[in-house]
Amino acid sequence: MAPLVGVIGGSSATPEEASLAESVGRELGRAGATLICGGRGGVMEAACRGARTVGGLTIGILPGTEHSQANPYVDIPIVTGIGDARNTIIARTAQAVIAIGGSYGTLSEIALSLGFGTPVVGLRTWSMERCGHADVPIVRANDAKEAAEQALALVRSVR
Repeated sequence: MAPLVGVIGGSSATPEEASLAESVGRELGRAGATLICGGRGGVMEAACRGARTVGGLTIGILPGTEHSQANPYVDIPIVTGIGDARNTIIARTAQAVIAIGGSYGTLSEIALSLGFGTPVVGLRTWSMERCGHADVPIVRANDAKEAAEQALALVRSVR
């Protein structure tokens, strides 16, 4: 089975976040990974676009009830009708997650992923700590290539 890597981030992305996400998608596609995301705009659309430009496969877990809600670069739209609860599906299904930028929805996906034992690579995203506890184990990346490489290495290490 191809590695299944989640890409999470805001539905409204800055130009820098969109560029990083598109590059991450390209790197994952070149590596033969399947990209899973929330299927909408922003970081999700940019990552899917990047993956598709190199022949990668993309899956979008949609919050609503219409296939048409998927961005144009989603190969397999999965309609859920469960809103933000879809974050659980992404966090459970991905073998590793790359978080790019993002707001509170991304934060919830990071927390769910870590809670389920799914490794998270962070690229200009949240950092978290709890007083008196070890820092949250997000693997930090400096650029898109490093983020994809780290996520793929984490997938291989848990297989």
